[in-house]
Amino acid sequence: MKLLLSTLVILSSFFSLAQNKTIAAGEKLTYSASYNMKGLLNELAEVTMQTSEVKTSKSTLLKLKCTAVTYSKWDSFFKIRDLYESYVNPKTLTPYLYNRDIYEGGYKKFMKYKFNHKTKTVASLKRKTRRDGTEWEEKKTVKIGSSTRDLVTTLYHIRNLDIHKASIGDSQNFKVLFDNKESIVTIKYLAKETVNTAIGKKECYKLSISINNSDVLKGSNNNVLWLTADANKVPVYAKFKIAVGSGELKIKSAVGLKH
Repeated sequence: MKLLLSTLVILSSFFSLAQNKTIAAGEKLTYSASYNMKGLLNELAEVTMQTSEVKTSKSTLLKLKCTAVTYSKWDSFFKIRDLYESYVNPKTLTPYLYNRDIYEGGYKKFMKYKFNHKTKTVASLKRKTRRDGTEWEEKKTVKIGSSTRDLVTTLYHIRNLDIHKASIGDSQNFKVLFDNKESIVTIKYLAKETVNTAIGKKECYKLSISINNSDVLKGSNNNVLWLTADANKVPVYAKFKIAVGSGELKIKSAVGLKH
């Protein structure tokens, strides 16, 4: 799941960013995630991205939820149960709370961020499970930049970017907070391409993504994302390369779209 989100995450200043006009509660996107094993792509997991409305005593928030679950036949090989979620302002997608709860092949980790945008800090809680089953916690305050966001929030921000205003070859850097560290992410607009998908033939924006000094994504043009070139800007296809191989993500269904 970390690979998926790292692949899809983009936000840059050369694409003008306005209020949220694209994301609404009730949307659900479903994908199949494949991994290259000995030259063959195998579908290993199902990935979902969904939104819902959450009411608190003070306001109404938009919940952005991403999950990854291996298909049952692969659980004995490498079981994955990953959850990433953010609670954001529905008009601006400004994050307030972020949770990451992952289980990957026996490895467990939980992280929570509470954003304070006035002080430009994040209250972070990290919880990990030792091999003997006991847990340890780490709490700290992390300083962030004025535009730094978590992975999930940034992922949804891309669909409010005016990509049509960018020129082919344009690129820009920005910051994302992951594991209590700000990473520099670079996005480049490569082209417009038409892609055949499970939800139809779609004209798409083709974007390359790289992370500076990353042990997750490898290469500057090996990680590519296709977004529909319409009002919804749905991620329909992605290819990624990591240290131990490569894979892809294909959309299976899209319901509850705003447009």
